[in-house]
Amino acid sequence: MIYCFLIVNKSTDAVTVCGRHWSVQVHQSRDRETEKQLLSQGRKEEEEVGDLFNTRERRDYCGSSGEPQQPHDAEKAKKSLSTSEHLKKNQQRSKGKRTHCCSDCGKRFTSSGITMHQRIHTGEKPFGCTQCGKSFTQSTSLISHQRTHTGEKPYSCTQCGKSFTQSTILISHQRTHTGVKPYSCAHCGKRFTSSKVVKVHQKIHTGEKPFSCSDCGKSFLLSGQLKSHQKTHTGEKPCSCDECGKSYTTYNNLLVHQRTHTGDKPYCCGQCGKSFTQPHNLKSHQRTHTGEKSYSCSQCGKSFSWPHTLKSHQRTHTGQKPYSCDQCGKHFTQSSHLIAHQRTHTGEKPHSCAQCGKNFTTSSQLTTHQRTHTGNNPYSCTQCGKSFTQSSHLISHQRTHTGEKPYSCDQCDKRYSDKRYLIKHQKIHA
Repeated sequence: MIYCFLIVNKSTDAVTVCGRHWSVQVHQSRDRETEKQLLSQGRKEEEEVGDLFNTRERRDYCGSSGEPQQPHDAEKAKKSLSTSEHLKKNQQRSKGKRTHCCSDCGKRFTSSGITMHQRIHTGEKPFGCTQCGKSFTQSTSLISHQRTHTGEKPYSCTQCGKSFTQSTILISHQRTHTGVKPYSCAHCGKRFTSSKVVKVHQKIHTGEKPFSCSDCGKSFLLSGQLKSHQKTHTGEKPCSCDECGKSYTTYNNLLVHQRTHTGDKPYCCGQCGKSFTQPHNLKSHQRTHTGEKSYSCSQCGKSFSWPHTLKSHQRTHTGQKPYSCDQCGKHFTQSSHLIAHQRTHTGEKPHSCAQCGKNFTTSSQLTTHQRTHTGNNPYSCTQCGKSFTQSSHLISHQRTHTGEKPYSCDQCDKRYSDKRYLIKHQKIHA
């Protein structure tokens, strides 16, 4: 920085600006306009000198005497230039310019961003939770995680009052009210409210399941799914119901269970009014109205609404029944079927009808029963218009139109359209 000095000598009527002398008339009133002009001229002189340093056309410059400045003055000038360059760099940083390049992937970042990014390559997680020992790459991620221990949820939705631990989760949630789905899948075009959900969904197309169990080798899309699964090996069930004492591996499973006590079914079908305890059950049900069945069996061509339903079906071809009852040894293709079966041993019927008090072993049995009170038959045949309380009854009925009889007796080869009729028939042989 080069300073300019203005000296007014009243006795000689002279003014000195930046080492040069100017002879002027100074009135008793101290003409302010004249002083301003002199200052302006002095600044021009300063700029001219500064330009000499910036263009580096001269290594030395002349002072008021016209003689070259001494070497130490030139060093000061260089130092001033160096300070100016540092100032420019700092201004670039403050404007958010990405001046730092990652040597591993070539991505560019700001000075603060490059440090956090490189932890992805090094695996460094310097911020650790004192309660559970989990580590994070950023301090903000640790703060969000600690709220899972404290229960703090500072971000709440103004429309429904639901609270969240992170502002980003609140923003995604608010889109469920507005209907905005800004993220779409490149494979099928399906739209989502969150970029994270899109990434998980796309793995369905690629078949990628990066999280595998070290005990049984089963793979999962999400790390949370793997953690929940691993508890089936350890037998750990940390979440217990205050009303009946039943324990669960995850907090979400506990919440779903508690709805059997409260009768709460917050997810309602807009077409038939049927309510569900879980959102995925509602989505599955809605496909009975749309007829969408995206997952088909490669062996028999039968289509299903969900991939897990297809997997259960495929076991009818392979004969695989991985879920066995520890009391009677009976095997099942699905874990839900095993749970329902085990209640035949315990006598437990946790699902109660609010109208007549009748109890049932499964929620689906209760739902079907409740239709006897409401008269609701949501499943209707497109050919004859006949309606049914259950989708399985509709499927059996439709076989009367197609003539299909998939259930055969292994003793007399008699065939039936409904499995219930086959079971009734087999009692004749017994």
